[in-house]
Amino acid sequence: MNTDPIADMLTRIRNANLVKHADVEMPSSKLKIALAKLLKNEGYISDYEVVENGKFNTLKVTLKYDENDKPIITNLRRVSRPGLRNYCKSKKLPKVYDGMGIAIVSTSKGLLTDRKARKEKVGGEILCYVW
Repeated sequence: MNTDPIADMLTRIRNANLVKHADVEMPSSKLKIALAKLLKNEGYISDYEVVENGKFNTLKVTLKYDENDKPIITNLRRVSRPGLRNYCKSKKLPKVYDGMGIAIVSTSKGLLTDRKARKEKVGGEILCYVW
């Protein structure tokens, strides 16, 4: 049993990036699929797919590298965790590396990047930083 599935997902992606794997698999959930969709839309991963295998589904994330074989995702950092939740209003949302990275925010309108949450004027729980 995993107490923090988002941290597990970020760690799997981080570890696969370090050893330059083409893709990484993990147990699937609605939140992880939404997070993978957001990472794909922002250009941090190539693709993702949900693989059905029996009772439990698996999320397969295809990682993205540049022409010099360096990973596009430099780092991922979990911000809000089960022991210490981190909520923020729309006006006080952080800018990750002066806009070079993104903060993923769980809002009432679903998962959004910090820029989009500021634009729609909604705050929420800051899940993680990606740069």
